Amino acid sequence: MEEENFRININPDWIRKYLGKIALGIFILAGIFSSVKTVGPEEEGVVIQLGQFNRTVQPGLNFIIPYGVETMYKIPVQRQLKQEFGFRTTQAGIESEYSTSGFGEESLMLTGDLNLTDVEWVVQYRITDSYRYLFKVRNAEKTLRDMSESVMRKVVGDRTVNEVLTVGRQEVASSVEVRLQELCDEYENGIRIDQVVLQDVNPPEPVKPSFNAVNEAQQERETLINQAEAEYNRVIPRARGEAEQTIQLAEAFALNRVNRAKGEAERFNALYASYVKAPEVTKQRIYLETMEKVLPKIGNKIIVDEKGNNVLPLLNIDKVKTPQQ
Repeated sequence: MEEENFRININPDWIRKYLGKIALGIFILAGIFSSVKTVGPEEEGVVIQLGQFNRTVQPGLNFIIPYGVETMYKIPVQRQLKQEFGFRTTQAGIESEYSTSGFGEESLMLTGDLNLTDVEWVVQYRITDSYRYLFKVRNAEKTLRDMSESVMRKVVGDRTVNEVLTVGRQEVASSVEVRLQELCDEYENGIRIDQVVLQDVNPPEPVKPSFNAVNEAQQERETLINQAEAEYNRVIPRARGEAEQTIQLAEAFALNRVNRAKGEAERFNALYASYVKAPEVTKQRIYLETMEKVLPKIGNKIIVDEKGNNVLPLLNIDKVKTPQQ
């Protein structure tokens, strides 16, 4: 009897009305939650209305038309992004952990001298135009990855394995950065390349011992060349200095001889002019000056007359007088 009374008291119209209000409330709440979108400080919101670009919204709280009329894509335009090739970061932190297994196909490359090398690199980039990033290129991330791998293979293929492994690493990274940016500008994908970093460049594992032996030989060669250049720099400047000194001494000697010869010639000319004016006086003076120079240099002196009859000994003639005498 009680069950029959309960069934009689329930009004179907009231149930339909109550359920309708609940459904309307759920519909309104779902619309509110789906229309409120929060854009982060490093992001930019791109609103698509019925499959077509409508507007771009800035960071903060934004509203869109709910129920699929409008959708929003959040693009990190202020954040630096990166793509890794030949390895993947498994755990980032102070001591990051990396994994290289399974990525050999994208890192193994052929150099210009037909050698294989394993190149691991990182492309760091930013999204500068969210519209172009979403609508100019289909799947911009995958396209950028394919472009990076293609450009790296081209640049490595233009160089020898020694250049890629040693001195040409920075040049390879710079060339890839420039060419990759040119492709991004050409495809208008709204991406700016910040940096290309060669993480690690190694020969393939099977031939790594042979490459290490070649590198050791090259380093030894460079050491010997440096030692030879040091010895050259030590000996050659000294020899050049000695040669320069000899040349300067010879030039000084030549200048001295020339000046003395000119002086002797001028003295002879002056003496000749005096001889022309007074021959006897000049001859007598030359004779006396000559004897004055010659006599102190000979030993004992004996003076005789013209006929040799009378001898005049000069005592103490060869003794040098002291300042007291």
